[in-house]
Amino acid sequence: MSAASSGMNVQSFRLRIASENLSNADTNGYNRKLVNFTTEMDRVNQTERVKIGDVTLDQSEGEQIYDPGHPMANAEGMVMSSNVDMMIELADAREAGRSYEANLSTFRQATQMYRSLIDLLRN
Repeated sequence: MSAASSGMNVQSFRLRIASENLSNADTNGYNRKLVNFTTEMDRVNQTERVKIGDVTLDQSEGEQIYDPGHPMANAEGMVMSSNVDMMIELADAREAGRSYEANLSTFRQATQMYRSLIDLLRN
């Protein structure tokens, strides 16, 4: 249950980051956020848990657009657009959602097994 719970936590955070990236896809100068995961040992349960690591910015450049009237335009009149690829973000969001559902299913199965064990011990 602990592993499934930590998995749901990181996948919901991953989905939040993908949503932020999608909502800023049309924002000039926006750099895509990337989330990293790490593992840590849960000393209480003696299991490894997935943990949210650093959130970094994708340093790849977006497309240059000619718009000399834009406040973010450089001396040549070029504006750097966002480096967010909507297809990648949608795929990440879909994968995060499916991973969340898989962890939720595992959590529910573990809960049912514990209930069955308790019922057996009562009888």
